[in-house]
Amino acid sequence: MAVLRGSLNGWLFWVLGLVCAMYQIFFVGSAAGQSAQLSVDASHQNTQMIPENMFGIFFEEINHAGAGGLWAELVNNRGFEAGGPNTPSNIDPWLIIGDESNIIVATDRSSCFATNPIALRMEVLCQSSGNDVCPPGGVGIYNPGFWGMNIEEAKVYKVSMYIRSSDSMDLTVSLTSSDGLQNLAAYTITADKEEFKEWTKVEFDLQSSGRNYNSRLQLTTTKSGIVWFDQVSLMPSDTYMGHGYRKDLASMLANLKPKFLKFPGGNYVMGNYLLNAFRWSETVGPWEERPGHFNDVWGYWTDDGLGFFEFLQLAEDLGACPVWVVNDGASRYEQVSSATIAAFVKDVVDSIEFARGDPGTSWGSVRAAMGHPEPFQLNYISMGNQECSMHYYKENYRKFYSAIKASYPDIKIISSCDRSTISPVAPADLYDVHVYTSSGDMFSKSSMFDSTRRGGPKAIVSEYAVTGNDAGRGTLVAALAEAAFLIGLERNSDAVEMASCAPLFVNDNDRRWSPDAIVFNSWQHYGCPNYWMLHFFKDSSGAALHPSTIQVSNYNQLVASAITWQNSKDGNAYLKIKVLNFGNKAVDLSISITGLENGIQTFGSIKTVLTSGSLWDENSFQQPDKVVPVESPITNAREEMSLVLDPYALTSFDLLLDQSSSTMMHPVPESSLHSSV
Repeated sequence: MAVLRGSLNGWLFWVLGLVCAMYQIFFVGSAAGQSAQLSVDASHQNTQMIPENMFGIFFEEINHAGAGGLWAELVNNRGFEAGGPNTPSNIDPWLIIGDESNIIVATDRSSCFATNPIALRMEVLCQSSGNDVCPPGGVGIYNPGFWGMNIEEAKVYKVSMYIRSSDSMDLTVSLTSSDGLQNLAAYTITADKEEFKEWTKVEFDLQSSGRNYNSRLQLTTTKSGIVWFDQVSLMPSDTYMGHGYRKDLASMLANLKPKFLKFPGGNYVMGNYLLNAFRWSETVGPWEERPGHFNDVWGYWTDDGLGFFEFLQLAEDLGACPVWVVNDGASRYEQVSSATIAAFVKDVVDSIEFARGDPGTSWGSVRAAMGHPEPFQLNYISMGNQECSMHYYKENYRKFYSAIKASYPDIKIISSCDRSTISPVAPADLYDVHVYTSSGDMFSKSSMFDSTRRGGPKAIVSEYAVTGNDAGRGTLVAALAEAAFLIGLERNSDAVEMASCAPLFVNDNDRRWSPDAIVFNSWQHYGCPNYWMLHFFKDSSGAALHPSTIQVSNYNQLVASAITWQNSKDGNAYLKIKVLNFGNKAVDLSISITGLENGIQTFGSIKTVLTSGSLWDENSFQQPDKVVPVESPITNAREEMSLVLDPYALTSFDLLLDQSSSTMMHPVPESSLHSSV
């Protein structure tokens, strides 16, 4: 038995497959009690191409998904701005080492950054000798990060900070355990009087001598005097593609092979109030100059290290198309009138210039200065976040649409309104659909687009999830219901252009929403069953869809699709048949495939199953692989096969095609096919 992350190989693999097949025949098959016939037409003339960008991911700054998550910055509130502009202010989660008899800290507005005016003033009252001796180890401040910093042995961490002081200095910067007793790495900054009288940037590396996943960064001294700190950063040197993303979490995304990345929200784009909306222009340029903002919808501060540029870069690193959700002058509780919306329209057009403009343009030069002179491939703009019912949305939308198309006619614009509102006077290239419902209803929505009129704007189902009691923190039943829904979208990909689940990430210490696809803390992570379910669809984008029909009596719990896809690594082509059994019966399934030109190879085909012992099973840090896909070989694969489907299971059959088979090379127009189940 093997999970997707590592297949068995050699003769053991095939022996195991034979054993599994015998087990099905003698033990499972005899108790199946239900039979079904699946017919697949793989002929060229009935092939429909699934859109190239069909399946992607949607990122929202929720659950500390970015700050304290995907963005690898380890210091929480690095610029001391989270307490607001009035001083003295709260510096949480920073704390002092020592007590008020030997150290006093307070924020003031003395920073060298106009956009980040707050700095921290630390006055040390004790010294290394004399009457007022500092306690052992000195006094100072420390930052525990986001529920502990994961410091790994032998790894290198980059420290950056701004310091100002007119006094001589002997400051130790160290990584320690949460109680300060285990010293993992240290660096001492020494300076004569007046050497740091002006704000000075200090950068150096720390290499850890040990491992502690609940560490902290501390700044300590035994020298009396006053020191100011600002913009204190600690980043792992080893990040995804060297671009600042937490490597393990970004790799989880890459493994899904997403074809688009929709960002940065969600309600996060809007804010409860426009004061706290995501303002793209304040999230670009040097990180020290980004003011950050309070995420008032989800209740935490973000330094905006993960800004507009970083989202575009992430999309590029993942090989995904960026889908930029813009603020269209609306928050959850406010809206800008059409008479005064012009500045917001210009702001969105400027954001496109930042992404796509030549380095000689005003905003393109900012992007180039950040190290990316080549334009990003931004081709999709989503207008707001399900705001169609708001008073000014439709009139404002037309102004945004006209301005964007005037400068960038190739950009596809996504409307928050449903298809019925789209017309020549209210045009759209795509319309956004969100689906949140119970598992039973989600399963039934596999036919949601079956009757949708073909032609005209297509849907982007940018947010979908099973919610409610049966969703738990990510149950098997939720994943299976979502799989049925995605099979339905796959079959209706002539009416649906793109799809992504929501939410994507959750820091286990700050669950604002459940379930989520990927769960993590400072040092661990795992995929929920719906994350592993998405692996069944990661080869569907741009694949060839074939008509498939299920015949079954008195059992309406089966959904299926069939595609041909090509492995980019070895060039092999596969016919993938996915069948979801959402019922409690095992099913004897007879598969009949017609229309293949060159047939199926006898060996080399794989069966993959996602199921578990209970519908309510979930993965966890203790059991991260409780519900994961399991692979086994298919022996003697052919056009006519009889197999057993487990109850409450998603099963795929990847049938290796003969090398000369060219099914994928003969698509027909989307309008010519609507497969049925």
